[in-house]
Amino acid sequence: MLPLGPTHSDGSPYQCLSSHAGSPGFIDYALLGEQAAWCPADATNLAGAWQGFERQADAEAKADLAGFVSREAHWLEDYALFVALREQQGMRAWFDWPQALREREPEALQQARGELHARIEQLYFEQYLFFQQWFALRAYAHAHGVLLFGDMPIYVAHDSAEVWAQPELFSVDAQGQCETVAGVPPDYFSATGQRWGNPLYRWERHEADGFAWWKARFATQLKLFDIIRIDHFRGLEAYWSIPAECETAMDGEWVLAPGEALLSCLRETFGALPVVAEDLGIITEEVTALRQKHGLPGMRILQFAFDGGADNPYLPHNHTPDSVVYTGTHDNDTTLGWWEGLDESTCAYVHDYLCGEDLPEPMPWLLIRVALESVAQLAIIPMQDLLELGTEARMNTPGTTIGNWAWQYDETQCTLERAQRMREAIALYGRLPG
Repeated sequence: MLPLGPTHSDGSPYQCLSSHAGSPGFIDYALLGEQAAWCPADATNLAGAWQGFERQADAEAKADLAGFVSREAHWLEDYALFVALREQQGMRAWFDWPQALREREPEALQQARGELHARIEQLYFEQYLFFQQWFALRAYAHAHGVLLFGDMPIYVAHDSAEVWAQPELFSVDAQGQCETVAGVPPDYFSATGQRWGNPLYRWERHEADGFAWWKARFATQLKLFDIIRIDHFRGLEAYWSIPAECETAMDGEWVLAPGEALLSCLRETFGALPVVAEDLGIITEEVTALRQKHGLPGMRILQFAFDGGADNPYLPHNHTPDSVVYTGTHDNDTTLGWWEGLDESTCAYVHDYLCGEDLPEPMPWLLIRVALESVAQLAIIPMQDLLELGTEARMNTPGTTIGNWAWQYDETQCTLERAQRMREAIALYGRLPG
């Protein structure tokens, strides 16, 4: 799954308002109306549900909410105040707020908490509902032998509760403006690289307090998911640092990161890490060594396999058990769209490699089968591929900011025939859970 946090207006789950909070857009009000005696049956938004809770919830329900707020206070208090202030300030980013609020002067924050008390309480309730429903979903999944596999962005958004609350941990100046930002150099996706705009970490500060911020973040992710993919794992060994004034990522430089110390600390805290390393792009021997030392599988993308020669690591014969194979990710076109966009010579290469002159079945099912028969320990098939959708269903095009994150799954698309076909393929290649 993509990250679950509340997004900015562009909808990107990789630029969230918080690395702990859940998006209120996932709350199911119909389900709430059926299950919660205090919720009006016609409640279609948070305000209606909150009013019902305030009027009709019993002491047990209110104590449950209070317990949630207390347990999650380490992030929830800052998040709720941040969102309430952001709304009060016309949705402006925190670094454009009045100085007293931007710099979190105690008197200004105390006054804001008083003025915005009602809204803050409602925001607490919103997160309570999200986590309550998510935990029910996860329990239901577990009861049916299903694990949840989620994605954790390596960086957080500049305009986020975390950077506002603890600016000393990030590469921002006294006015909250970025000094350096994250991204990657020119690669497969972009000739000028990708300038993501996230502030970088001041790693020396994180090391000094025993990576407390990372431990708290990881603890939240483990509550949400059974397996976690660390997006841009490469950045834990060395990251591409771009001066904030640069408009592209071309003028950045690689800077070493304390990934070994961080992962060792996380393992000491949480035990064996149920983590998949997103090791795409420019990967060095040092990055691979870091991943392997901590027993983390890497990624193999089949859509990347047919560019180059027989030593291409994404070709199926080069896969290894310590990897996860994907037909494509949210940053790729759908497999059908990819196939229809290939040039003639690449199509011929795909034909020759996979099956000779004629394809035994049409895309995307041919590539789905190749993923399932890989020796990789886990195979991931995007929903768009299972539904045989084309480019119109692409989730994201890296390096662009318009027209992304809009595709939505309609449950009527997954017919019994599609489900049966997938189950048979999973069983055929020995991937059916015991």
